[in-house]
Amino acid sequence: MDLGAITKYSALHAKPNGLILQYGTAGFRTKAEHLDHVMFRMGLLAVLRSKQTKSTIGVMVTASHNPEEDNGVKLVDPLGEMLAPSWEEHATCLANAEEQDMQRVLIDISEKEAVNLQQDAFVVIGRDTRPSSEKLSQSVIDGVTVLGGQFHDYGLLTTPQLHYMVYCRNTGGRYGKATIEGYYQKLSKAFVELTKQASCSGDEYRSLKVDCANGIGALKLREMEHYFSQGLSVQLFNDGSKGKLNHLCGADFVKSHQKPPQDWRKFEYWCCTNCICKWKFNTVS
Repeated sequence: MDLGAITKYSALHAKPNGLILQYGTAGFRTKAEHLDHVMFRMGLLAVLRSKQTKSTIGVMVTASHNPEEDNGVKLVDPLGEMLAPSWEEHATCLANAEEQDMQRVLIDISEKEAVNLQQDAFVVIGRDTRPSSEKLSQSVIDGVTVLGGQFHDYGLLTTPQLHYMVYCRNTGGRYGKATIEGYYQKLSKAFVELTKQASCSGDEYRSLKVDCANGIGALKLREMEHYFSQGLSVQLFNDGSKGKLNHLCGADFVKSHQKPPQDWRKFEYWCCTNCICKWKFNTVS
């Protein structure tokens, strides 16, 4: 561990005075301008976790349902699961350490977790479409490289896609191909097989209308369309061509405000007959 190089690079990603953050179920989330140092340090932590587990570790730059001005980061463990609770504590400690304490915290983590610093490390990285995500993703890469880790930057990905990539890489491809195409092929095949089991009649049930919350989902679902059967028509709304990410739309907006998303009159949503929430957003010209 080149502590001198880490200190030098850390100064380029300095921690704001007095800022305290907590790693939770969704990782770190706050205003994007406060996250540069966190991203750099999570790059460092991902390398240590990779060395300890002798596995590929994922880093996802996203704040999911949060407003566009926010951002966040979370680490993905070897089997595509959330970061182990003990390492969530390490993440919080490392993110909140003052600059002069960085070396000590890294050494403490390495010793407590018996990390073999000579072990190779590999990290995969993904990000959402927020304006801040590309720069913050580069800060993660800085952290990975300064600690001697190798990485693959997938660029724009949904969070489930990154989880998939990590799992595929750590199972030697037995779960699937660690590529965007591999993800689309596996997921679309399962979806088509599932729809064959649905008992429905009439062409109206062959149209799937999706609120994409003006985010990464629109890009990826558009890429995936041709993998579906010809009998399914996918129509995207709130697709990012206008409107801000998660503003008056998206799953969290509907849940929190108990009302349909922006442009809801374009949607037509049917629940199964035994479902409690028998909503139907009728198409209105």
